Amino acid sequence: MFKFMKKIKIIYWIVTGLMAAFIVMSAIPDILRIPEAVTIFTHLGYPIYLLPFIGVAKILGVIGVLVPGFPRLTEWAYAGLVFDLIGAFYSHIAVGDPVSSWIFPVIALALVLGSYFLYHKTKTGD
Repeated sequence: MFKFMKKIKIIYWIVTGLMAAFIVMSAIPDILRIPEAVTIFTHLGYPIYLLPFIGVAKILGVIGVLVPGFPRLTEWAYAGLVFDLIGAFYSHIAVGDPVSSWIFPVIALALVLGSYFLYHKTKTGD
C-alpha cells in the first residue's frame, strides 16, 4: 500500500507541475497584454481590460493549488481553473475556431482534472 501511495504522489506532482506550468505560461501573455493574446481575446469578443484580470486569476489559481494546508482554498482554485478553461474552450467553439485553437484549453483542462483527481487520491489513500 505504501509503494502504491508513493507512486500516486509522484504522478500527482508530475501532472500538477505540468498543469501549473501550462497555466502560468498562458497567464503571462494575458498579464503583459502581448499582442497575440490581445488578438485572440478580441477575436473571442471579450474586452481587453479583462485580459490582465484573467491572467492574474490563473496565477492565483495555480498558487491556490500548490500551497498546502488550505484544502478549501485548493478546491476553489481547482474550480476557478476549470471554469476558466471550460469558458475558453466554449468561446473558441462559439466563434467557430478550428481544433488547433481550442485544443490548448482542452489539454489544460485534462491536466487540471487529472491533478484534481490525483490530489484527492493522495488525501484519501483510496
